[in-house]
Amino acid sequence: MSDRKLVVAQNITLNGVIEFVEPWFHPDQQDDADDLIAVMQDQMKREEALLLGRQTFEDFRGYWPKQTDDATGNTDHLNRVQKYVMSSTLTDPDWSNSTVLRGPLVDEVAALKAQGSGGEVGVTGSISVVHELIRADLVDEYRLFVFPVLTSRGRTLVPEGVSLRGLKLAEVKSFRSGIVMQVYRR
Repeated sequence: MSDRKLVVAQNITLNGVIEFVEPWFHPDQQDDADDLIAVMQDQMKREEALLLGRQTFEDFRGYWPKQTDDATGNTDHLNRVQKYVMSSTLTDPDWSNSTVLRGPLVDEVAALKAQGSGGEVGVTGSISVVHELIRADLVDEYRLFVFPVLTSRGRTLVPEGVSLRGLKLAEVKSFRSGIVMQVYRR
C-alpha cells in the first residue's frame, strides 16, 4: 500500500483570491467547457477521498445532491467519494459516505494519507482547512484553476505571513473559457 497524495484543487483569480465574496465563479458555468470538464473528470477518477471544512461541506451538501441534470459528473462523484469533514460542531454529516473528523488536523491528515491505494485526497474550497494544511506543510500538490479575473475582495490561497517556495511547475493547460490550470508540486 502506498501513501495517498494530498492535493489542493482551487478555483482562483489572477491575484490569488479563492473566496467567492464577489460572483466571479459559479459551478453552473459550463458554456463551451467540455475541455475543462474532461480534466475535472480525470481529476475525480484519481480522488479516493475528499477533505472539506464544515462550511464548504454544508454548501456542497446543500447543492450537489439536488442536481439532476449534471453533465460534469460532479454530483455522482460527490455522492460516491468518501468525504471527510473537519468540524468541532457538526454531529451528523447527513450525506452518504461522510465522516466527521474532530482533529487535530495534522493527525487526521496523516491518517488519511496513510490509507488507500496511492490515489489522492482532494481538498477544495475549505479556506481555513487549506490555510492550516499550508502552514503545516502537508500539501503535496496544488492544482490551481486560474480564472481571468482580478478582484480586491476575498481571502487568498496563501495565509498571511506564509511564503511557499521551492514549488515545481508540473503542468499548465489552457481552456477555451480562458481558465488556465497550473499544477505545482513540492
